[in-house]
Amino acid sequence: MTPLPAPLRWLYSLEWRRGFFDWARSDGVTWVYIFKVLAAAFLTLWLAMRLELPQPRTAMITVFIVMQPQSGQVFAKSFYRFLGTLAGSAVMVALIALFAQNTELFLGSLAIWVGICSAGAARYRNFRAYGFVLAGYTAAMVGLPALAHPDGAFMAAVWRVLEISLGILCSTLVSAAILPQTASAAMRNALYQRFGVFALFVTDGLRGRSQRDAFESGNVRFIAEAVGLEGLRSVTVFEDPHMRRRNGRLSRLNSEFMGITTRFNALHQLLERLRSSAAEYVLAATKPGLQDLAELLDGFSGRALTSPDATRLAEQLARYKAELPARVRGMRALFQEHEPSDAEQLDFHTAYELLYRFVDELHSYAQTHASLAEHSHERERWDEPFTPQTNWLASAASGIRASFILIVLGSYWVATAWPSGATMTLIAAATVGLSAATPNPKRMAFQMACGTLIGAVVGFVEMFFVFPWIDGFALLCVMLAPVIVLGSFLASRPQYAGVGLGLLIFFSTGSVPDNLTVYNPYAFINDYIAMVMGMLVCAAAGAIILPPNSRWLWRRLEQDLRGQVVYAISGKLKGLASSFESRTRDLLHQAYGLAAGQPQVQRELLRWMFVVLEVGHAIIELRKEQAILPVHPAYAESQPWRQAIRVMGRSQVRLFLQPGQSNLARALVAVDHAIGRVQASDEPFAPHFDTSVLRRVKSYLHFIRTSLLDPQSPLAAYAAPPAVQAPPQGLEHAS
Repeated sequence: MTPLPAPLRWLYSLEWRRGFFDWARSDGVTWVYIFKVLAAAFLTLWLAMRLELPQPRTAMITVFIVMQPQSGQVFAKSFYRFLGTLAGSAVMVALIALFAQNTELFLGSLAIWVGICSAGAARYRNFRAYGFVLAGYTAAMVGLPALAHPDGAFMAAVWRVLEISLGILCSTLVSAAILPQTASAAMRNALYQRFGVFALFVTDGLRGRSQRDAFESGNVRFIAEAVGLEGLRSVTVFEDPHMRRRNGRLSRLNSEFMGITTRFNALHQLLERLRSSAAEYVLAATKPGLQDLAELLDGFSGRALTSPDATRLAEQLARYKAELPARVRGMRALFQEHEPSDAEQLDFHTAYELLYRFVDELHSYAQTHASLAEHSHERERWDEPFTPQTNWLASAASGIRASFILIVLGSYWVATAWPSGATMTLIAAATVGLSAATPNPKRMAFQMACGTLIGAVVGFVEMFFVFPWIDGFALLCVMLAPVIVLGSFLASRPQYAGVGLGLLIFFSTGSVPDNLTVYNPYAFINDYIAMVMGMLVCAAAGAIILPPNSRWLWRRLEQDLRGQVVYAISGKLKGLASSFESRTRDLLHQAYGLAAGQPQVQRELLRWMFVVLEVGHAIIELRKEQAILPVHPAYAESQPWRQAIRVMGRSQVRLFLQPGQSNLARALVAVDHAIGRVQASDEPFAPHFDTSVLRRVKSYLHFIRTSLLDPQSPLAAYAAPPAVQAPPQGLEHAS
């Protein structure tokens, strides 16, 4: 190979290259996105004007709404925008046909429809939510102007669908053709990097080096990544056939990752309780198994996990898993030489049962990750999808808020006959829809009002002092470009996203010229006053009418979080573990975001999640063990130990639905009673954890008990004095 010339070698060695590439990977991506927004917007505007569409600005606004940094996100958002537009246009035509002669009934029906769509947007919280948003405000934006001329309602709907379709086509073309940033590449990178971080997290925990704050922040990160990767997975199917063929495995991988984090959390929590209670014999007996696993994972921690790495990890875990039962028997023999108490034996067996389950699921995760290298694989068959969970009151509150705003503003318009009242009402419908899926709709609506105000000032100058003096499309683009660049830059910054969105959308609504431009300062000023008023009303309603970021909602979400234990007890067993995982983590992700700025509330929610996952998973394992019991009198449903487990389940339902001192005491007594019944039962198999059902059942029951008694748990606030919470006479348990 010919060596590079000396000047080029010198150029490549310069330090500025490293800084340039760092910039290109961060802010450079933002400026590429801004350039693509400009290109797509001007291409759309030019085509709309050449095709003489009635409102070219509608097509241009579509670009600002659907453009995203990654092409898969553009495809997904465009798809749902098109569906939402079709649904909204169809509903609008139906309402005009029914109530064209009665404005009051039309506005009431429109308010109900927008409320339903806003509730749907709050329910789904992803790009599907955007379909609901469009279905709501498309009906308002087409229907309200058509009230004056109902005979043109159908053609208005057709033109709007065509204008939006043009914006979608141009956006997807530019996003895919010019320096494409794919969601599939982002997802692969996130998957590869995630396991390295998790492996380091595990090795620190197994060696007792992790601090409580680091443990909690790590779990928050893994929860956010699991929810975010599910969103990315739903986007990649739109852009990449390679990822589409692996969709089942990607869903499975995310579910298995949630499973291994929960398994490790349970093991880590038990080890921390043993360390805090100075159970030295138990810790010394479990240390060899933990140390070997930590050394195995050292080779994968802090680095990306590629498919060959995953294959190697799966092979090493398979060997470790196969050797573990025999090693446990040997360590138990050494452990029993010290004549441990029943409590210490329960701790020993529970620790190794949790370790075995963790290794088993970690091995399954590694196999699934390694299978991504193949186009077809048996692990693609997966029918346990991510199950989001949204509080119905939160969705209903969003719908009620939207309906109330439209009724109030529509009534004001009818009562005053203000010429810009229709503009105020339809802009409010758009604002309430766009802010419905955000954690803080008040802040979003207020930011959009600020962006609209900036757009009004800039638009007035351009409309009446610049546009009359320019000639040709090129000069029009030059005049519009600074506003679009500023709006796109602000929209790319999360803290100013509402300002950027308001500037882009509503500057275009009032200031981008149509094919037949009308210069009317009176109407211009009135329309922008109406826009800002509508948004401020939305912001006020978001602050007053059941605001989602207030105490009432995160308390409801906390109740839903505790209610997942009831779901673990009563839900259908098939696919229960993965749906329990995803529902619980999705609820915490929502509540954690709504409680932003309240660290104490967030900490309490996180601790509730830990105890819910620990108890819920232990109950699911108990149900699985009972579902596959062999036919033998020792395992009959009439056996006292099985009846005691059912009583224990009912006590857990009461405790998590209504936490309190008496319910906690009853739950502990029920668990103690179940453990005693299991200890008093015989079975026809050797008492090893891989062959004995009752030994595994006893370990799960013991783990439930230690979870309920955990001093770091929120249930500790309901703990009775030691004399009251002591176990019944004759039973010994670890505390």
